[in-house]
Amino acid sequence: MANKILFCATVDYHFKAFHIPYMKWFKEQGWEVHVAASGELKLPFTDRKFNIPFKRSPVHTENARAYFQLKKVIDQEKYQLIHCHTPMGGVLARLAARAARKKGSKLIYTAHGFHFCKGAPLKNWLLYYPIEKWLAQYTDCLITINMEDYARALHHLKAKKIRHVHGVGVDTERFKPITEQMKMKIRKSLGYQPDDFLLFYGAEFNQNKNHSLLLRAFANIKEKMPHAKLLLAGEGITMEECKRQVVHLGIENMVDFLGYRNDVDQLLPICDAAVSSSLREGLPVNIMEAMACGLPVICSNNRGHRELVVDGENGYLFSVDNPEQFENCLIALYQNPSPIDHMKLKFMNYSKKYSLKLVSRELMEIYSSFMVVDQNESKSKYSRSYL
Repeated sequence: MANKILFCATVDYHFKAFHIPYMKWFKEQGWEVHVAASGELKLPFTDRKFNIPFKRSPVHTENARAYFQLKKVIDQEKYQLIHCHTPMGGVLARLAARAARKKGSKLIYTAHGFHFCKGAPLKNWLLYYPIEKWLAQYTDCLITINMEDYARALHHLKAKKIRHVHGVGVDTERFKPITEQMKMKIRKSLGYQPDDFLLFYGAEFNQNKNHSLLLRAFANIKEKMPHAKLLLAGEGITMEECKRQVVHLGIENMVDFLGYRNDVDQLLPICDAAVSSSLREGLPVNIMEAMACGLPVICSNNRGHRELVVDGENGYLFSVDNPEQFENCLIALYQNPSPIDHMKLKFMNYSKKYSLKLVSRELMEIYSSFMVVDQNESKSKYSRSYL
């Protein structure tokens, strides 16, 4: 009978976006791959998928039903490994797997950014920190993706193992710069002009991503940046509100709502810079992808952005409490884009340590430490053919 791993997260899109390479790797090792998440996406490299009604809110009553459904799956399937992601996926999986762990299942939890962090609201500390501290005892390996979380976990959480990896990995074969000729050709095909100053923000529309700050800033500087355009890729609960804000501010000709896109690797290289105004980040993939494409980045000063951006070297940081900093950075780049060419090599070099190949190696080392070892062999029987 094949060994089995369960991947668990609040929504199934999380796996489509970030974890397909690792699911593929397990299939190559002969493992059976199961997924538990809310949603009905068809995922590749998946033998069984369970639509569990997870809700993001920790106080949503539907999560009680999700817990019992997940526990039933875990108890029946007898997984060797369970790897959970996202706050509620991590909470409910660790609770539901308590009995299974006593029978030998191992549980890995990746924290994609603790909700309790420097600068986080007091309510986050009062709610999320005690929960994470309690659940650490049911965690065989806690993976963090930025150094601030790693340091906090080492000092305050009692998981059996605590490891740091460099995010979920960026495919640097897909995300890379293109020639100026190709850039202009793609721009023309999409209806943009050679002298347009294109700024890209790929993020779900929600309160944390803070799109409103960018829109207000664009309204303030529209006279100084007549050729600037903000490209917003993504969907979410605040998108309609943002569309109304754009009309109210009179910047309809400066903002394009692109919706959900599968071609971000084609869009990023034609842009002049990437921006992010989020309040909280773990280790943002959108910024790593932009850097891999050779773009300067202008980001809000939070934990995840600080991990990637050295202010003035490979990008710029601004305080969300001082949006004028963001406006000044935009105007400086718009009026004098020449520093971009000098910084391009730094952008790409910074992104290399977050490449899919290197992150895969880090994760496979962790996975392999939990895989079954044949008693007659001195080494794991599983392949280490990294991506």
